[in-house]
Amino acid sequence: MDVNLENSAWDHLTYAEKNKQLFLKQKQTLDMFLERGAISKAQHDKSLHDLIEKMGIEV
Repeated sequence: MDVNLENSAWDHLTYAEKNKQLFLKQKQTLDMFLERGAISKAQHDKSLHDLIEKMGIEV
């Protein structure tokens, strides 16, 4: 993976776009934990709710 390419693409994003990408990565991680049974549905839903609130993301 070319880090310079990723950083270059990241540099052109607005603050809001960076926040959205960070949110999507964190949501993907939560979803993977749920799929693998590492967390319960209730834990997933609570964490997702908290993430949405903290990041101010509209879904």
